[in-house]
Amino acid sequence: MHKKTYANIDEYIADFPEPVAARLRQIRDCIRQLAPAATETISYNMPAFKQKKVLVYFAAFKNHIGFYALPSGNAAFQQELSKYKTGKGSIQFPLDEDLPLDLIRKILVFRIKEVEN
Repeated sequence: MHKKTYANIDEYIADFPEPVAARLRQIRDCIRQLAPAATETISYNMPAFKQKKVLVYFAAFKNHIGFYALPSGNAAFQQELSKYKTGKGSIQFPLDEDLPLDLIRKILVFRIKEVEN
């Protein structure tokens, strides 16, 4: 199967059905509000925001939105993330649940402080 390569985040989001695209836009808007100096990019064929280093990545999958705050972001919020499936640096937010935007904001603030120090 040929995997599409994305040039930018708009193109990435446009490739998904509206309910999923809306969630991707929510995450993007949240990041833009908290990290206005961050640069939007595509990295590993996923949306990413960089500010000196990568702050976070995010991506849509069949049953979840993947949010990648790197291992440090996951470690710092282990308790709050306990209800989600996580990997070393990944978090899965199920598509049948509301996005935990407050938690995403907390993780983002943590990552911004981390890359700025």
